[in-house]
This record gives sequence, structure tokens and C-alpha cells, in this order.
Amino acid sequence: MVNRGGEAPEPERIAEQLSGRIAMQPDVFIVLGSGLGAIEQSVEDAVSVPFQAIRGMPRPSVKGHAGRFVMGSIGGVSVLLQSGRFHAYEGHGMDTVALPVRVAACLGASTLVATNAAGGIREDLGPGRLVRIEDHLNLMLGNPLAGSVVEGEARFPDMSEPYDRALGVLAANVAERLGISLDRGVYAAVLGPSYETAAEVRMLARLGADLVGMSTVPEVITARARGMRCLAFSMVTNRAAGLSDAPLSHDDVLEVGARAGGRLADLVSGVMAELGRISAGPDDHEGRAK
Repeated sequence: MVNRGGEAPEPERIAEQLSGRIAMQPDVFIVLGSGLGAIEQSVEDAVSVPFQAIRGMPRPSVKGHAGRFVMGSIGGVSVLLQSGRFHAYEGHGMDTVALPVRVAACLGASTLVATNAAGGIREDLGPGRLVRIEDHLNLMLGNPLAGSVVEGEARFPDMSEPYDRALGVLAANVAERLGISLDRGVYAAVLGPSYETAAEVRMLARLGADLVGMSTVPEVITARARGMRCLAFSMVTNRAAGLSDAPLSHDDVLEVGARAGGRLADLVSGVMAELGRISAGPDDHEGRAK
């Protein structure tokens, strides 16, 4: 099902269907990027719900995006995973791209952790590097908040600091403890699906971009409008166009993601464990079971 800018499914109805299949209210919503499904292996007591089992739920069409929700816990934190995101370049309207975030918010998630595969623009960001996104450029020619205000969302959300600083520091500390090299950078989101030209990459570099990809920003904008805290990571899977002699290939993106995605899975698991440790106490998650 491809939504080409028409009426998007109602997140409340999809949340109601999911609510009947899961035992806990999720605290954190995690979006998995291309080839980064290794994070699923970290979920304990996992309950998987295919998108096709949910009335009104679209299905991703891109290789490397499975198309299911996974509910469980990581490091003592209740999580909902989206394995298979939607992209505007598939023909989906921005409402559909942002739909899973709105569903997660309806279920009670207060934090978004987004992951993606990206092309490295900055000289030191070669394949296999992990980058914590500090800021972004929205060059997707659209915004998921355009149109009528969705109930529960701000009309003009502040985007001066879309990525939560405290969560970023926590992630950096976890990476250092685990011996994982974690860079920081600015992510440029473009529409795609064609890869960028060498001239476009030079332009992005002059605009201040360190990375380029085709996702994440609509989800973050929507999450911020909902008041959710945001943390995002890019796995650099290739050098951007014009920065290497190799032609760009989605299969190569998936290969690097599969080969190096274990480190990202370890990092996300470590962040969840630290969040669980911080929140543990008399008001921990045990009281949130349905």
C-alpha cells in the first residue's frame, strides 16, 4: 500500500490494534535503518507483529526493511521497534512516513531512537563509522507537520535543539565505556531515491552537512512536535558521490550495515541499559504493565 499524499491511516486506530497484542507500554520507540536489523536480536521477550496483520498499516517496499513492529525490553527498558520504515521516495505522503512515530506516541513512548544508513561527506567519515546526529538539514521538500494540526502536537515546535543533549552525552559515555568509536555530525535529509550527484555533495558540504541520507528527519520533527526526546545514529555505509571511485549501490549499503551493525546494536543496548539503571527505583516500569 502506497499513500501518495492522500489521507493517512489514523495512528489511534493502529495503536489500539497493537495495544491488544503487547503487554507493556513502551517507553522508547526505536526505528531501524537499512540493514540494521541486528538491534532486533537484543530485544528480550519479543513480540513481533507484521505490518500486514494491522488494518490500515502500509508496508515498506525497500529491500532491507522487514515490515513489522517488535515489542519487548532492552536493558530493562520497554521498547517498541519499527523494523521497516517508510520513505517519501516510495510515494508515501509525509503523514505516512511519520505514522509509526505517532502510533508509538499514542502507546505512551516518550523517547525516539532513530537509526539510519548514510553516506559520509566529511573526510573522516568512511564506511563503518558510527555517528551521533547532532543536528540536521531538512532538504526533503516536505514537512510532516504541514496541514491541519494533529491532536497532541505543537503547531510550531522549537527545533533549535531537536536531538536531546543529555541523551547525546549519555550515548557518548556508553560508547566510550564499550570501546566504540562514536563521531558527531550534521545529517542532511534529501528526498531520493537517486543517490546524490558529486556537485550536490559538494553543495551539501558547503551547507554544513557531514552525512547524507533519505530518512530520519520527518520522524524527528514529528517526535519533537509530540514532546518526545530524540536520539539518532547514522551508520556510514559508503562515501558520498564524488568522494570515492566506487559506484554507489544499495546492496553495498546493506552489506556494510550487516557487517558493522553489531556495534550499533551494542551501543543502543548499552544506552537502554543506562536509561534503565537511571529510571530504576520505586517508580520503575513494573507498574506500567497492562
